[in-house]
Amino acid sequence: MVAHKQAIIEYFDAHADERDQWKKKNWYYHQTVELLLQFFVPAGSTVLEIGAGTGGLLSSLRPARGVGVDISPRVVEKAKKQYPQHEWHVGDAENLMLGERFDYVVASDLIGYLDDIEVAFRSLSRVSNERTRVVITYYNYIWEPVLRLAEVLHLKAAQPLQNWLSSNDIEHMLYLAGFEIIKSGKKMLMPVYIPLISTFCNRVIGNLPLFSRLGLIQYVIARPLPNGRKEHSVSIIIPARNEKGNIERAVLETPDFGSYNELIFVEGHSKDGTLEEIRRVAKAYAGKRNIRWATQEGTGKGDAVRKGFSIAEGEVLMILDADLTVRPQDLLKFYEAIASGRGEFVNGSRLVYPLEKESMRFFNIMGNKFFSVMFTWLLGQRIKDTLCGTKVLYKKDYDLIAKGRTYFGEFDPFGDFDLLFGAAKLNLRFAEVPVRYQARTYGSTNIQRWKHGWLLLKMVVFAIRKIKFI
Repeated sequence: MVAHKQAIIEYFDAHADERDQWKKKNWYYHQTVELLLQFFVPAGSTVLEIGAGTGGLLSSLRPARGVGVDISPRVVEKAKKQYPQHEWHVGDAENLMLGERFDYVVASDLIGYLDDIEVAFRSLSRVSNERTRVVITYYNYIWEPVLRLAEVLHLKAAQPLQNWLSSNDIEHMLYLAGFEIIKSGKKMLMPVYIPLISTFCNRVIGNLPLFSRLGLIQYVIARPLPNGRKEHSVSIIIPARNEKGNIERAVLETPDFGSYNELIFVEGHSKDGTLEEIRRVAKAYAGKRNIRWATQEGTGKGDAVRKGFSIAEGEVLMILDADLTVRPQDLLKFYEAIASGRGEFVNGSRLVYPLEKESMRFFNIMGNKFFSVMFTWLLGQRIKDTLCGTKVLYKKDYDLIAKGRTYFGEFDPFGDFDLLFGAAKLNLRFAEVPVRYQARTYGSTNIQRWKHGWLLLKMVVFAIRKIKFI
């Protein structure tokens, strides 16, 4: 064993009895880390924590199966006594040999102690599957002088010589090890608790542009790089209200792709004979296409999409608006994005190509651009056209979104933001597919622009509190 590792083991063994005392002294910092990771890691996941210490953080995540690894035998001994419901191992982050893979791998305040960070990151592949998320937190390097001063003043536990890395350093080494970044950021302007002031500084000021670069805690969420293409069964949900003239076109123009492909029309109490047309078309194309239909119990597109998703049988769920302003043929591009692994939540963007005359009115365009800027900032991933109706995701991810829906509430009539918020909360990799947005050839829009625009603005404010100001 190299001298550096042996020195780290000796240091943590010698200070094992003091760790929890220092955590109590600096409770506000550790509580903030716990809350941040609880936001990123859904309760009930299988979780591996590397550099788990005495186990408090892992236990706070409420995993269905929790496994902790630490290089210090004395620290692991304490973790076993305090949290016997989890599994604990003495081990080296650079040589993980556990024989299983996890939903989440957490490394909090660890990388500063590692002898070879790239080797440790490569070792993560042994405990990761294609859906694993790696969550790393560590001190922002610009705080190094402040933290060293805190050690001198005995406000913080003295540490051995550490690696001080920027987010770019961590991102690059993860890439070399076969991982890509989904999102990253910084939190906590004020690590000392002062009632009201600390909360305002950390949850509000610290999340604003420029100030957000100064946070003490830097975090990175990564996933394994995609490896090959996989075929999937597909359910295409087509919400339809007063769209009689577009039903047969939707069937004729939608390609048949994937290992299995079904079209599910969800009718929304139309007054123009849409339901009767769906029945006629389903009968006419029986044996040629897999067509099913249902009538939504409630109102609004969001309710219709949920109805369709609830009866879908495909591994991949797609939404195609029945107005056909997005060409059904373009669904092939969405399928390729998810089948290749380039995206796990695939959203259309109507704002790349020139728009057909009358396809999108001026205020719609301005609204879309505004929400694009807001949600790119809110979600930490590029999202150019939040209101494009064409969205694609895995059914298993949708089931998790539905399970955690109460976190955001159920007041989105379109369904777009319900899916966007949920996908961001699950740390899914976003991908955008440019589409040509066409003018309607039948019917008129069911959207009340100003009324729904005001509702969406309120949703943004709500999401700021639930996603950003945490």
